[in-house]
Amino acid sequence: MRQPCMKLDHVALYVLDLEHAKDFFIRYFNATSNNMYYNPRTGLKTYFLTFADGAKLEIMQRPNVVAAPIEPFRQGYIHIAFSVGSREKVDALTRRLEEDGYKVLSGPRTTGDGYYESCVQGFEYNLIEITE
Repeated sequence: MRQPCMKLDHVALYVLDLEHAKDFFIRYFNATSNNMYYNPRTGLKTYFLTFADGAKLEIMQRPNVVAAPIEPFRQGYIHIAFSVGSREKVDALTRRLEEDGYKVLSGPRTTGDGYYESCVQGFEYNLIEITE
């Protein structure tokens, strides 16, 4: 029996600076944002960011979020990857992020598995891959 089609609805990310995170994705990845949700009981604040293809990222902040040490080979979610459509766009966005003070960790380059990509350390040390 065939299973019903499933799709990933969204990914959530706790951040320390909610507005900076929102502005980062709007500025560099053309996200659109809903109005902020706020729960006065817990202090939770969230935005849903939507990208051109319909993918969604929920960014969340609350008073008891703790900054954790960043380890490049830790267990868990490691990066968010965005496909920008061409090698030229990978190069241009990587250059723009670097000029704006974000650290380029690798690339742009063709990886062993055939991706043309760069990896940038974005806001709050979160890793962002930019692919063609």
